[in-house]
Amino acid sequence: MAKIGFISLGCAKNQVDCERMMYRVQEAGHTVCAQVVGCDVVIINTCGFIDSAKSEAIDFILQTAALKQEGLVGKILVTGCLSQRYQQDILKEMPEVDGILGTGSYTEVVPAIEKLLAGETVVDFGSIDAPEEECGRILTTPEHYAFLKIAEGCDNRCSYCIIPYLRGKFRSRPLDDVLYEARLLAANGVKEIIVVAQDTSRYGTDLGDGKRLLPQLLRELCKIDEFHWVRLHYLYPDEIDEELIDTIASEPKIVKYLDIPIQHCNSNILSLMNRRGNGEYLKELITVLRNRIPGLVLRTSVITGLPGEGEEEFAELCEFLKEVKLERVGAFPFSPEEGTPAAQMDYPPSEVAQQRAEMVETIQSRIMDAYNEAIIGKTLEVLVDGYDEEYEQYYGRTYADSPDIDGRVWIAASEDISEGEFVQVRIDGLVDGDLSGYIVEA
Repeated sequence: MAKIGFISLGCAKNQVDCERMMYRVQEAGHTVCAQVVGCDVVIINTCGFIDSAKSEAIDFILQTAALKQEGLVGKILVTGCLSQRYQQDILKEMPEVDGILGTGSYTEVVPAIEKLLAGETVVDFGSIDAPEEECGRILTTPEHYAFLKIAEGCDNRCSYCIIPYLRGKFRSRPLDDVLYEARLLAANGVKEIIVVAQDTSRYGTDLGDGKRLLPQLLRELCKIDEFHWVRLHYLYPDEIDEELIDTIASEPKIVKYLDIPIQHCNSNILSLMNRRGNGEYLKELITVLRNRIPGLVLRTSVITGLPGEGEEEFAELCEFLKEVKLERVGAFPFSPEEGTPAAQMDYPPSEVAQQRAEMVETIQSRIMDAYNEAIIGKTLEVLVDGYDEEYEQYYGRTYADSPDIDGRVWIAASEDISEGEFVQVRIDGLVDGDLSGYIVEA
């Protein structure tokens, strides 16, 4: 049997896909290796969402190709969004690549490996609208947290977004299958489960009677004893209803942290981007959420330089952010994606979009500083994520911090503590923008 190495790029949903491929490979008797050097096949699971992600994927392919030229790796198989998007170009432009699988062909990874090892070239693009096939996973996150992918694809068709063309229509996984996987993860030591999909708020609307099943799913997840935190990502603002708000507010295990991508607040821009709602609706929603869910921390993403954004519209976005003071904001310059309607519209120059993103980051840094300053002196529950050898200190996260996205808490501990342990930390300062504190008795 062969040694197989994996490189996974992009979002948490892509990471779950890679974990499922790793499981299939191991079940087939191959060895999944931690390092790619020395592997018979290297699988690069790519992102192709925006230009920076495409560039990163291409860089990894070329780096692996250099290893192949030196005889340090064998075959190269490219999977994921980049291969789906550029299926006619990858083998032609990068002859070092031996095979490609589209986003609808993850399940064929084992036959693809066998063909590559037999000297064949692999080109396989299954239906991107096919139902998800249930499969085990090999977790690549630390043991104490994991992502739970509840759906694939997207029906929103935002005019700037390529995802529906790469991932297909929205397909919810059956509730029983999701809960079965969740219980397996809990039994294997997962304490924080992070619910993800391209649009989690729409979960279940394509099943049965079309009812939204996210509140029911969340209540069932909270019944699993081993889970201490249940975290929600990617809620579309127009899909947040009373039942969902009540569920989040009433279930103690659901962390009061919501990721709600708004992208902009100007009504005309949102309309051009095929987004529902407007700035006033968003303000009202934020007010309702904060009133109904005490301690709520909100994360969002905004795009600067979208079609229709002039100085006036950008100023409106800045004033919106200053007024609502969202605790977590990621700002990204508009990336015109070939094949999307927005790429055919008039939009500001890329350097203007980049400057505006930096201006948003400056505004947000002041909001974050004020938020962090207000936390100093408080005692917070912190999930220990690890130990930093360089700083000789433990670090972790509060409920307000999602892994690999938000900040961390540096923990002063007089005794050893364990990764995956929950501790009470008195916050007493800041270190390079991150919180710091010391352990106190609960």
